[in-house]
Amino acid sequence: MPVAAQQAPAPAFRSNVSVVVVDVVVRDRSGAIVRGLTAGDFELREDNRPQQIRSFDFEEVTTTAPAATPAPALLTDAAVAPPAATATAKPAAPLRREDLAGRRLVVLLFDLSSMQPDELDRAGQAAVDYVDHQMTASDLVAVATIDTTLDVLTDFTADREAVKQALAHFTAVNGVAFETPAAETAATDEAGGATGGSAEYDVFNNDARLRAIKTLADALAPVEQKKAILYFSSGMARSGSDNQVELRTAISAAVRANVSLYPVDSRGLQAVVPGGDATRASSFGTGAFSGRGVRGQFDQLQASQETLQTLAADTGGKAFTDSNDFSGAFTQVIRDTSAYYLLGYSSTNDVKDGRFRRITVRVKRPDLRVEHRNGYYAERDFAHTTRQDREGILEEQLNAAVSLTDLPLVVGTGWFRQDATRFYVPIAMAVPGSAVPAPPAGNAAKVAFDVRGIVRDEQGRTVGRIRDTLDVPAGENGSLAGRLVLYQSGVTLPPGRFSVKVVVRENAAGTVGSFEAPIAVPQLRDAGIKVSPPVMSTQLQPASRERTANPLVRDGVQLLPNLTRTVGRNQNVYFYFEVYDPALADGAPDVRTSLAFYRGNVKVYETPVVERTMIDDAARKAVLFQLEVPASAFTPGTYTCQVNVIDAVAGKVAFPRLTFQVR
Repeated sequence: MPVAAQQAPAPAFRSNVSVVVVDVVVRDRSGAIVRGLTAGDFELREDNRPQQIRSFDFEEVTTTAPAATPAPALLTDAAVAPPAATATAKPAAPLRREDLAGRRLVVLLFDLSSMQPDELDRAGQAAVDYVDHQMTASDLVAVATIDTTLDVLTDFTADREAVKQALAHFTAVNGVAFETPAAETAATDEAGGATGGSAEYDVFNNDARLRAIKTLADALAPVEQKKAILYFSSGMARSGSDNQVELRTAISAAVRANVSLYPVDSRGLQAVVPGGDATRASSFGTGAFSGRGVRGQFDQLQASQETLQTLAADTGGKAFTDSNDFSGAFTQVIRDTSAYYLLGYSSTNDVKDGRFRRITVRVKRPDLRVEHRNGYYAERDFAHTTRQDREGILEEQLNAAVSLTDLPLVVGTGWFRQDATRFYVPIAMAVPGSAVPAPPAGNAAKVAFDVRGIVRDEQGRTVGRIRDTLDVPAGENGSLAGRLVLYQSGVTLPPGRFSVKVVVRENAAGTVGSFEAPIAVPQLRDAGIKVSPPVMSTQLQPASRERTANPLVRDGVQLLPNLTRTVGRNQNVYFYFEVYDPALADGAPDVRTSLAFYRGNVKVYETPVVERTMIDDAARKAVLFQLEVPASAFTPGTYTCQVNVIDAVAGKVAFPRLTFQVR
């Protein structure tokens, strides 16, 4: 069976045969691999309960070619569009341990959506150097890329030329990374709330990348030995729109499949220049001299590497950052997968509760030390629940570290000030109708959804809840294909940092989805211009005239946020935001605004200046703006909308931004 990378070996859960497989590296005091141990030399516990070792093997990869066997086609069927798909590839015939004995399985995964052309060239050249100088006859290597789709350029092969031909696809035109926002605007972007989702909903966050990693891990699950994914990217900067459940789900899938991730930051060693480098305009004010600007740049760099470090640490791999020499990643993979023991056992805990099971492996000789992953998440049985159990299951999903993500959804938030200490935070949710299974009987008049949500503060205390059931009229054959299920609620919060988690279950097939995201409610007291995050919408609909705290409902019309930030050229786009406590001259404000649209660094469109000389909402001391722009003014592509806000009385400006896509 194949062998793959890992720094700290790992348990992989084989759900089809209810077997947990733990790979263990045993070293002596000098660090050398210890061979010749038997099952009787090991003691294995799960949650401190002794487990009987039912299978025991020693796997070793040598530089000599094993007996000729065809390479397994594990990944070809995993190339799906988009990478959010959950289907896994199945081998044409059952894999036997002896078919891949002495093999090392390595996947070279290149994130085209994050890397600039020069970074992609460096990563590709490092991979070519590995093929030329470190790849052995025992290695089976696959090459895949993540962009808008997950593409497998070559499945597992020992043919060096085939691997190099796949790597030759990486030319300077392949890098399509979006420019990383400047550190001085990061706070504004974070305050803008969270949006994101599935397929086109993932254009502006990390969810698609994490789902692609999960898809690869699922495809590798039939092989019990260690597998390694070398993941080349330019970091995973948190945009505020990321579903944190997706990170835990990807890690859980990798652990179950005995896959270790070795992320490589293709940016290499970076210099942090006070005031910024030549890629952006000079900063203003005293930040460059006080150290605040440099501190922000360091924080931004660290944030983009934090997810890479988490992927590596939790799957038993190792992250390689801040280095221009990528060869160490390949060397680490070879070291971690050269020789190890495979211990298999059937857990005495057969409850499918989805909880984390901690594994402890000891060797009975005190002079030896072991390396292995520390546990796995058990399966969760959702198919045979009764009606009485469903409420409890939704509550469990709200509190679970690894929740179900079978139903894709996206949740967006923002904030609008009510008074000095309270902010209204709208919570909007969207589910693509194409992902909702049709009712088994077909021709159903409606599809029901249970929605549960919870908002917690930094101490984990519950400060808000959502509980609702939606009845959505179905189309032909009971299907919601081609439609979008929208839901909107909200909570009132003080300034601070919070998190929101929303769980949705459609009650036809019982499919469940989860979304978790941070909420940052600012302390506006010391802000220069107090501007709410802009809300983008393409839909206005009649709303109840009942009194509501939601500023998106005014004069009987409700503004529905566009959570996907994707618009058609036949639509009109609305941008709504509020300015609080403007300076007054003779009792009246003078606030001016316009919208500037950029494609890359080129301004392609700007609206006329709109001037407001009155307070629209006296109770909240707010000036309200709603601007409309026809999407037909843009050609298809990705754009950045910069909201230019000028307080002419105070002589202050603000430039909140958001990114969207025109199709």
